[in-house]
Amino acid sequence: MLKMYDLAGADESNRFSPYCWRVRMALAHKSLECEFIPWRFTEKDRIAFSGQGQVPVLVDGETAVCDSWKIALYLESRYPQNPLFGCEAAKGQALFVKHWVERTLHPLLVRIAVRDVWERLHEKDKAYFRESREKRFGMPLEQVPKDREQLAAGFRTALDPVRATLEDQPYLCGNSPGFADYMVFSVLQWGRCASRFPLLEETDAIFAYRERMLDLFDGAARRVPAAA
Repeated sequence: MLKMYDLAGADESNRFSPYCWRVRMALAHKSLECEFIPWRFTEKDRIAFSGQGQVPVLVDGETAVCDSWKIALYLESRYPQNPLFGCEAAKGQALFVKHWVERTLHPLLVRIAVRDVWERLHEKDKAYFRESREKRFGMPLEQVPKDREQLAAGFRTALDPVRATLEDQPYLCGNSPGFADYMVFSVLQWGRCASRFPLLEETDAIFAYRERMLDLFDGAARRVPAAA
């Protein structure tokens, strides 16, 4: 069976990493069974075999692959059933979505949710997380989301290209989801699992899109509890 090291909070059922969620959805898309191994920020020794210190790390027999994009490419090559991309053009378009998500959506959501993430971490991770994030933002963790309503409005506006696409088709990839959808969904799932803050309005087409994604694969993503 495949194994994947997956970021977890103090509660092992709380899995909120957007990069890990990309891989989780890709594995479900390909109907591949996988053991998801809970991992914390300060457990870098447990994944030292991968040659780096971040998750996701996918282990397939003697092969270890890290980085969500590289894992998707590996899965597409190693397990060609149920393609994530379909063709080279679709893979190139998905690469654009990857960079858009990471450079536009992630910076907004991390500021919204960073304090909430800290609250959900295992005690052994909290000092590391606070120190590293306060260094990144140049301010105490509590001050990062001080203008959260404004940040959330910017986040919703940034999703306008997704809304426009959903006016014509149910998923970014057309009538069925692909890896581009999983990269966008992973951000929405990050917000759902890490924070109680109402990121989306229920009347928003993005909210309905997230609900469809949560119901995929017999509700695999929905079974991971939202932040409580």
